[in-house]
Amino acid sequence: MTDPVGDAKRVLRKELRSRRRAMTESEGVSATEALTTHLVGLASELGVSSMAAYLSAINEPNTRPFLNWANEQGIRVLFPITRADGLLDWAVSTDFESETEGLFGLPEPVGEILSPMAINDVDLIIVPAAQIDHSGMRMGWGKGYFDKTLGSMARRPPVYAVVFDSEYVESVPSERHDQPVDGVVTPLAVHRF
Repeated sequence: MTDPVGDAKRVLRKELRSRRRAMTESEGVSATEALTTHLVGLASELGVSSMAAYLSAINEPNTRPFLNWANEQGIRVLFPITRADGLLDWAVSTDFESETEGLFGLPEPVGEILSPMAINDVDLIIVPAAQIDHSGMRMGWGKGYFDKTLGSMARRPPVYAVVFDSEYVESVPSERHDQPVDGVVTPLAVHRF
């Protein structure tokens, strides 16, 4: 039996990975500076004292300068730790120099491991994405970790995805389990839904 939505997502993810690898260094630096400005503005506007975010990998929109700013401001940051059962544990790290490779080769912090419930106490959640559409639907990278986490929360704080400008699109292929976000941060702007 074919899965047309799943197939469309797989093809699109492959294309997006290729586009991200093709970005020049100067495009990456420019995008990082703009994203950092927007993320700092968002966290400041919301009065965030605790948030969940991710350590960006190579070719992802770079969140690390923003995370350094958050650490300097005394904002408590929880980072996802992938588990084999499809859930996320969380870690608090104040040493962004120490990281390890997670289950899927993505960077994860070294720090105290907290349960999946730890995310329930944050003021803001920053998630990675492959694309976001104009209605706020998020297409992730296919493992479902953030969809499961966001879908299981009784009280969700604002959730913002971070993507490059070309990845904020009219529509994305979606399935029943896909979770929307409250906003998206791109180098050009912060868009709220």
